[in-house]
Amino acid sequence: MSLRSFTLFDLYRRNASCIPERTAVVSEQGALSYSELEGKARSLAGGLTARGVGKGDRVAVLARNNDHFLPLFGAASALGAILVLINRRLSLDEIEHIIGDTDPKLLLLESELRDQADRLMRCSPDMDKHYLMDDLSKSESSMLALEQEPIHEEPVFISGDDPLMIIHTAAMQGKPRGAVLSQHNLILANLQIITALGLDRESCYLNILPLFHIMGINLALAVMQAGGKNVLMPAFDAHQAIQLIRQEEVSLLGTFPPILSNLLEARQEAQEELASLKQVLGLESQETIEKLQSTTPSRFWCMYGQTETSGLITFAPYQEGPGSAGQPGHLTELRIKDDQDRDVPIGQKGEIVVRGPLVFQGYWNAEDLTAVTFREQWHHTGDLGTLDESGFLFFSGRKAEKELIKSGGENVFPVEVEKAILEHPEVAAVSVFGVPDPTFGEGIKAVCVLGRDSSLSKEELIRYVASKIASYKKPRYVEFVASLPLKEDGSVDREAVKAQYGGQ
Repeated sequence: MSLRSFTLFDLYRRNASCIPERTAVVSEQGALSYSELEGKARSLAGGLTARGVGKGDRVAVLARNNDHFLPLFGAASALGAILVLINRRLSLDEIEHIIGDTDPKLLLLESELRDQADRLMRCSPDMDKHYLMDDLSKSESSMLALEQEPIHEEPVFISGDDPLMIIHTAAMQGKPRGAVLSQHNLILANLQIITALGLDRESCYLNILPLFHIMGINLALAVMQAGGKNVLMPAFDAHQAIQLIRQEEVSLLGTFPPILSNLLEARQEAQEELASLKQVLGLESQETIEKLQSTTPSRFWCMYGQTETSGLITFAPYQEGPGSAGQPGHLTELRIKDDQDRDVPIGQKGEIVVRGPLVFQGYWNAEDLTAVTFREQWHHTGDLGTLDESGFLFFSGRKAEKELIKSGGENVFPVEVEKAILEHPEVAAVSVFGVPDPTFGEGIKAVCVLGRDSSLSKEELIRYVASKIASYKKPRYVEFVASLPLKEDGSVDREAVKAQYGGQ
């Protein structure tokens, strides 16, 4: 062990030593103390070692939130293994690409997806075994079968700079790209959140957001690092969430539309005060934010971040910077630059660029893309924004080459949806862009030119797209037109299409 080494597993050991009896995790299977959490992480590390998983090996995870996630994070940290956290809402083709891209040794998934396990394992030449994370039978295929003789010392030297997670972002250059996050990335991201929100041992976070999503990981690990309590929900149910908030005295939530609006409706029906709830972070409409703050003791925090920045990097209570995404955290340097990578004046729009210890290690198997993203020693986010005199960030869209749609907290690149639509033989041309959506914040709209004599309906096209890519990427709005405006080079003029047909 190096003099200055520190890993995520060291935090598990620290909490097990200092606050062994405090509750770390509450799930449908009961509660775990910090001592028990460390013990399960050690036992799981022993089982992974017995299966041949060591430093640098990948383990794919495809499941809803369950009580194995936090022990698994600790076990992977102790071994130097790399978790490939896969969005379970992706299509099977997309999941196959991620597995083929990362070549994991093991697949951990939930029972609902077990029929796909054999097909998925064929995507990785080194993978011959899968385990079911929600199987409580202790059968050979149950995740419980991996909990074996616990490790007592890490088998090899692990550095905080070693990779711990790969999370694939929305497709770039035609396919999803895996952002590699190190142990230090996550530990320091946790510290920044702890400092910004004032988290401590009394904090309690309700895991509504999935633990394959960077914001869900951010908040769960920050509360764990602070010595607080994580309460797990496999899937969001507004009435159950209200009950858990009351029972477990939840103080912190992370949300994406329409979670918070549904929660507030359930609160009103149940006539609950949500007295313990102090802080909610997310992306929400002004109306929903004001309803939260007028009907509960909680205050809403605006924020900005990416998977590539280890999650959240700007924060502020809504009242301090209405309309903003907050101010940079203590470990984040953020600037606005033009296309020539020159700083722009205060109030002028440009690309948001970031540097500091939260910037990810790069894209897995994509050195050229990583080099372009990290040019001039800054991480180029592809997002546009402005800074005011007080350092508040105002998000103002995406660069054309990186334009994406943020629908219900998920990133969707228009080009990916357009590619799927153009595979339909009756579609001649298409342009996809985001429009305001009352439920999901931003909705996906496709403006299409059909081939001659086509009888394709909007509903048929939507179903077709959902069969090709993840269902959440299908357009919610479709409009058929005779032609699309073109640029001088003959390509579709996306901005002109959006200006003409974006008034949804």
